[in-house]
Amino acid sequence: MSPASPATAPTGREGPAEPADDRGARRRARRAQDREILVLALPALGSLVAEPLFLMADSAMIGHLGTPQLAGLGVAAALLTTFVNVFVFLAYATTAAVARSVGARDHAAAIRQGMDGIWLAILLGAALVVTVVPTAPALVDAFGASATAAPHAVTYLRISTLGIPAMLVVLAATGVLRGLQDTRTPLAVAIGGFTANVALNALFIYGLDAGIAGSAWGTVLAQWGMAAVYLVVVVRGARTHGAVLRPSRAGIVANARAGVPLLVRTLSLRGVLLIATAVAARLGDADIAAHQIALTLWTLLAFGLDAIAIAGQAIIGRRLGANDAEGARAACRRMVFWGVASGAVLAVLVVAAGPLILRLFTGDPEVRDQLLPVLWVIAVTQPIAGVVFVLDGVLMGAGDGPYLAWAMLLTLAMFAPVALLVPTLGGGVTALWWAIAGLMMATRLATLGLRARTGRWVVTGAVRA
Repeated sequence: MSPASPATAPTGREGPAEPADDRGARRRARRAQDREILVLALPALGSLVAEPLFLMADSAMIGHLGTPQLAGLGVAAALLTTFVNVFVFLAYATTAAVARSVGARDHAAAIRQGMDGIWLAILLGAALVVTVVPTAPALVDAFGASATAAPHAVTYLRISTLGIPAMLVVLAATGVLRGLQDTRTPLAVAIGGFTANVALNALFIYGLDAGIAGSAWGTVLAQWGMAAVYLVVVVRGARTHGAVLRPSRAGIVANARAGVPLLVRTLSLRGVLLIATAVAARLGDADIAAHQIALTLWTLLAFGLDAIAIAGQAIIGRRLGANDAEGARAACRRMVFWGVASGAVLAVLVVAAGPLILRLFTGDPEVRDQLLPVLWVIAVTQPIAGVVFVLDGVLMGAGDGPYLAWAMLLTLAMFAPVALLVPTLGGGVTALWWAIAGLMMATRLATLGLRARTGRWVVTGAVRA
């Protein structure tokens, strides 16, 4: 049989059946896409899950020191997490820029852009240290810390702030490696950092009897160790490809400009979550408790979906940099499939694990009654969330930050009035979660899906015009 001849007889529909060679070529192409996605997504998932373990390790060890120390950690950790998460654009923007240069086969330019992102991270981190250390008592008071917890919160915050520049460097350097299509090194560094953090905390808290200050110093040393490893890897790559390491004012400004829309997007998303928590607090103790458990679960599920989004950032940026517009579209379509499939799997897991989740997180029958329907809301909307995360990653990889900013602002504008009406209209925490996982994610699906269909994000070249 020749390659052009039909593989089967017509099936009764108009036109001949698809040749077997064409079907085989498409299957091979899908398998190649799947391998590419999984090679990037699986290590990314591991590093994403490893990061929250830092705080969990600190909480577990400080919890044995006493309730005031643990309460102080809670306040300080909330502030520190906010400071670092606000600048997550350092990873997103750097990934897109570096991946484009990799696609254009200009590794020197890729690493030079990555170094500009790292220099920006150092500047932002230094500014935060100068600002937060002297204002730590006022920041802790603004959070309403008790008289017994406040001194511990101030101590932990002041010391841990010294690690913020390191964490911002880690964000930017992680973006560099993701853009270089390397998600395994960030996984190895995350595991090493977590291990060092546990060992140092144990040494300082129990061995040297340094209390909560010892925990903070242990974490700071682990963070700077991670930053040092990343810098060694990036500098080695720069020397290999002849890239310039010194700071470039134009490059740093360009990175900052690219990051502003993603900063707006991140702040808008944080606004959604803050409004949701504020509304839940007005509903009653059982509702806010159920909301907090649901938010913890939702965040955990987001790690799995975000891993595919990270793969999307790297793959899309590289293909657009290589002027492969059709390859970028094909990768987008395949990642949407993975988003739906991953969301469906997570939905089944949430339903199956529902009874265990109820027993694991609370013994209060009232909280369980409030939480159960919320788990169903989260499960039902996971496939939607899967597509949203994927398209978010695709548009980030394409450098489509301004659209992402406007889309998230629109989502916030749609969500806020509906969420604020929940206490008046009734429905409790279940209604609130229909607003979060239903309305908010559906709005994001509509805005991101529309952008994906128009194809305006497909801008090829080593630099997005």
